[in-house]
Amino acid sequence: MASVTLKNIKKIYPHSGKQKKGEKKTNLQVTDKGVVAVQEFSLNIADREFIVLIGPSGCGKSTTLRMIAGLEEISEGELYIDGQLVNKVPPKDRDIAMVFQSYALYPDKNVYDNLAFSLRLKKMPKEEIDRKVREAAEILDITQYLDRKPKALSGGQRQRVAIGRAIVRNPKVFLMDEPLSNLDAKLRNQMRAEIIKLRQRIDTTFVYVTHDQTEAMTLGDRLVIMRDGFIQQIGTPQEAFEHPANRFVAGFIGSPQMNFFDAELIQQKNGDYAVVLGDATIVLSSGKQARLSTKDVQPQSVILGVRPENIALCEDGGNDGNQARICGTVDVCERMGSAAHLHVKAGGYDVVIVVQTMDKNGPTQADFAMGQSIAFTFSGSVAHVFSKETEKNLEF
Repeated sequence: MASVTLKNIKKIYPHSGKQKKGEKKTNLQVTDKGVVAVQEFSLNIADREFIVLIGPSGCGKSTTLRMIAGLEEISEGELYIDGQLVNKVPPKDRDIAMVFQSYALYPDKNVYDNLAFSLRLKKMPKEEIDRKVREAAEILDITQYLDRKPKALSGGQRQRVAIGRAIVRNPKVFLMDEPLSNLDAKLRNQMRAEIIKLRQRIDTTFVYVTHDQTEAMTLGDRLVIMRDGFIQQIGTPQEAFEHPANRFVAGFIGSPQMNFFDAELIQQKNGDYAVVLGDATIVLSSGKQARLSTKDVQPQSVILGVRPENIALCEDGGNDGNQARICGTVDVCERMGSAAHLHVKAGGYDVVIVVQTMDKNGPTQADFAMGQSIAFTFSGSVAHVFSKETEKNLEF
């Protein structure tokens, strides 16, 4: 078990000379030194913390993980594991274990020998090797497969063996690079639960890379959300969901994706902030009022964000006098079992609304026809306002 500290870490890949300084290649910065894949990455990972690096393909998350492992050279900055500077320390001496997306098992060895391989290289006593292998196999429920070769195992079983191979080493830090991405949806769900149980049993430091937000939200103590080599936000899953730092985080975290509108942020005569969307005016909640007021945010054109599950349909398209209504027509209705995802055309926008089709009394009426007119609304407590210029959340 150990803490991990990254201070202003950079990864620069030398370019071929075809790109010039300031040009873009897959949205990454190009300098005289080369293409900057990771930009001044700073993070303190506490002992026994589970950190998830998440972002779209090419954002630098796997490169960052490989720098922690020692598989990629650090171009600039400092990396500490358990307080020791390890920039120049070889991977084998960093006391870390890495689980790859591709399992990376020896096809000619059975499960027992795959688990025991690294311990034999260290010339451990046979009794100690056997104890560690069987303990790891019991934790992962693969004892019955110890005599099998990898080709005789399912994808989920192979991934358990790959994780077991890391467990037997009892490393200070576990590094996992999209370990579940090769599994089908059902197996991914099962393996997520296995990793949660594993974390509780071995209680060590985890750094986990994924592009799957479900994995990130369910596994991580904190998320590090990345884009184009830059950290966008660091926080708990709930913080990233409820208080996104910018439009990118708001759109990346949450499924279905947050709805975005062009709107106006105004201050009413009493000083309260409200957002104007078409003919609707929604007064923001007291917490949002306080944060915007503290920052002395001025009235301006904004990007308004509202999550699909926070939008409510108006009863009979009516107006109770206090409810700001937005009118639209149903384009598509996706039935998802306990909920329906309505795709609605409203004011030139494609709006997604999540409508629950089950309540405590059972199924509810939720029939929506293409072209049907509806009205919807949302409260000021669920409205997110982002700067049009910087796309940053104006509350923070």
